[in-house]
Amino acid sequence: MNQLALTARVLEVKPLRYTPAGLPALEMQLEHESEVIEAGVARRISMVVSAVALGDVALLLADTPLGAALSLHGFVAPTRKGSGRLVVHIQRASRLEAGGDGIVV
Repeated sequence: MNQLALTARVLEVKPLRYTPAGLPALEMQLEHESEVIEAGVARRISMVVSAVALGDVALLLADTPLGAALSLHGFVAPTRKGSGRLVVHIQRASRLEAGGDGIVV
């Protein structure tokens, strides 16, 4: 199963574009920082990931300001067949406001 849940801050939002099939597409760069326990030892995670949203999710995320915190659900796939580079495909997202969840997209 390929499922991903991630909280991240928006570093970059590229202009909304449309696929050849006419679907809205939005590419983003996201930053994630957290601490996880692995083999009983705390490990600090800090990473930048590429993400893409299609369809209604792309339209709703297009006006996301830089620095906004998001809670994302989706899956990971290669950027193209045979590529070792991965991109997060956002299927559901909510903006995290100070004090809790905000707008669900």
